[in-house]
Amino acid sequence: MNRKAIALLSGGLDSSLAVKMMIGQGIEVVAVHFTSPFCNCTSQNAGCKNQAVKVAHEFGVPIRVMHKGMDYMRMVQNPSHGHGRGMNPCIDCRIYMLKKVKEMMPGSGASFVITGEVLGQRPMSQHRAAIRKIEKESELEGLILRPLSARHFSPTIPELEGIVDREKLLSFSGRSRKPQIDLANKLGVQDYPCPAGGCLLTDKVIASRLRDLFTHVPDYDMKDLHLLKIGRHFRLHRGLKIVVGRDQGENEKIRSLAEPGAMLFQPAGFRGPTALACGTVDPLTEQRIGEILARYSQDGRISYPIQKEILGEKESFFSVDRKFDKEALAMLQVEAIKIQRDVHKAAL
Repeated sequence: MNRKAIALLSGGLDSSLAVKMMIGQGIEVVAVHFTSPFCNCTSQNAGCKNQAVKVAHEFGVPIRVMHKGMDYMRMVQNPSHGHGRGMNPCIDCRIYMLKKVKEMMPGSGASFVITGEVLGQRPMSQHRAAIRKIEKESELEGLILRPLSARHFSPTIPELEGIVDREKLLSFSGRSRKPQIDLANKLGVQDYPCPAGGCLLTDKVIASRLRDLFTHVPDYDMKDLHLLKIGRHFRLHRGLKIVVGRDQGENEKIRSLAEPGAMLFQPAGFRGPTALACGTVDPLTEQRIGEILARYSQDGRISYPIQKEILGEKESFFSVDRKFDKEALAMLQVEAIKIQRDVHKAAL
């Protein structure tokens, strides 16, 4: 075993502190940062990836950025250890990342792994039983060093071999952030934008939209996943969902994510949102989409002209003379459909 380690660096406070502590012990650190469409760790000017790269640069360590691809999404869809309150497969996610890191170790020359985990901080993946399970299934038993909580665990191999000084490791536990913030001040770690981390898979709205996608679109791709984070989502029938922008920025984002042949609807001469149709549209459904666009317009008109555009092919126009009923529309929102199903199950 040598003095080189791979560190999982999220760009948040805990992982930054763990890396800083190991550098202080003379460990040669190579950082790895995993990205996904569901990262919610952002500062004013940058997201997780940029923050992790920034931290690595400040600490003088090389960093590799790895994207969680469709193999990750298949795991999210059916995790071996289940989901949390949302669609967050926290235990399986840790195993996924650590297995990727294990594959990197021979090529990088690293002999152990560093993480910023704190015992008891996260209810699903950072209790003792989960941590043991993650170590075993990632095949890294004895090789995962958690500098912030190391004193709560048996010594790891790098500690036993004297590569890491256990006396300089810590015994943080629980959900309080004060010890980490105090340590950050002591070590000079500043500008940590996401001290508590962030994953949109824990968000109830995103979770509902993701379940809907898994149910109705078995051949989904990354663009479908990115669409989940923007707009209002309405399922008009099993074969059709529409995504409706909430402001100009989202209207533009929806258009940028639409592929050639996609069907877009937008106002022709009045203020209102853009809608992307994901699925099969017939003439009756076109009218309903037009009425939904009218519902979100502040303009009072006798008639609302709608432009229908098939990207890269043709444009056409039609008009609607009313706005979609507000209460009926609320029932078509993807997250509302989930609530209705839950209520129905509870009544059985």
